[in-house]
Amino acid sequence: MPRTISIHSFRGGTGKSNTSANLAVLLAREGMRVGVVDADIQSPGIHVIFSHKQVSGARTLNDFLWGRCNITDAAYDVSEKALAGAGNEKSKLFLIPSSIDSQDIARILHEGYDVTLLNEGFKQLIRDLQLDCLFIDTHPGVNEETLLSIAISDLLLLLLRPDNQDFQGTAVTVELARRLNVPMLALVNKIPPGMDRQRLKEHVEATYKVKVGAMLPLNAEIVQVASGDLFVNQYPEHPFTRELKLAAKRLMA
Repeated sequence: MPRTISIHSFRGGTGKSNTSANLAVLLAREGMRVGVVDADIQSPGIHVIFSHKQVSGARTLNDFLWGRCNITDAAYDVSEKALAGAGNEKSKLFLIPSSIDSQDIARILHEGYDVTLLNEGFKQLIRDLQLDCLFIDTHPGVNEETLLSIAISDLLLLLLRPDNQDFQGTAVTVELARRLNVPMLALVNKIPPGMDRQRLKEHVEATYKVKVGAMLPLNAEIVQVASGDLFVNQYPEHPFTRELKLAAKRLMA
């Protein structure tokens, strides 16, 4: 049964896109057909992590939303580079980027778009590309598009840092997810060096009554990669990668 997974954070800068991209790679390596949609249309960027260059005339999610193309025309097979020779004959990874053209972004900000069409596009991607899993990299905060992504998700992963603003904002998102009857909800914590891992996990789970799906250590290597590549490929034995692998196994269960 195909699964739609939205990855969200109440505030920006939590590593949402990096988490989406690297989890997608790990699942594809296991022989799954995986799609990743950059639904952060106002500030797109996940294409950079996949080293996908947007050339003139190439289709994006924006073109689908404006009726210029079928959404599968904006789906790019990034399997060869992203999987780095791992996976098997069934492994596939597709990227659906949003436009980085300043005029396209300005148009979205000014005119918006039909969010119900976005929902239909997600369904079509799963059907036409025969996906096992579709990741939705959402826009941070709460707006109409984000609510739609949350509402149609089989699983919502919420990223948060040990920061009071994140804690308060995440509480709002958790409550919204429950009102929208999201079937599954999990938290992904970012952990600074020196913080008590178990204590933080217990505190977060007690606060939100939601299981922590992963505890991702903040580290210098993430800064060095600078979203210019896939972390799990650059650092396959890193504690950050090992934690993501555990999270990926939970997603496949």
